[in-house]
Amino acid sequence: MAQPDSTQHPGTVLRKRFMVPHGLSAEGLAADLGVPVNRLEDILAGQRSIGAEVALRLGRCFGTSPLYWMNLQSRFDLHVTAQVLGGDIAREVRPRDAAPRQVA
Repeated sequence: MAQPDSTQHPGTVLRKRFMVPHGLSAEGLAADLGVPVNRLEDILAGQRSIGAEVALRLGRCFGTSPLYWMNLQSRFDLHVTAQVLGGDIAREVRPRDAAPRQVA
């Protein structure tokens, strides 16, 4: 399976790549995962992040690594943060040389 685009919220990936092919509703998946349906609906709507607990539950449910879900979230968070703060960070942070300097 190709790696999802980092611009997609993990909830979008969950819906398109896992729920639709399995014919799952939010209510059905929430019950399978043992989480409140409103928590899952918020994830699917892109209004909530996938945390460690949900990553563990999704991994168990779909036979994936929990790291798959955590990495989707981290990649998305980095993309969004770079869009919002990347210019400011580029102006504010002075890069260091790659090689450590020797103290004389």
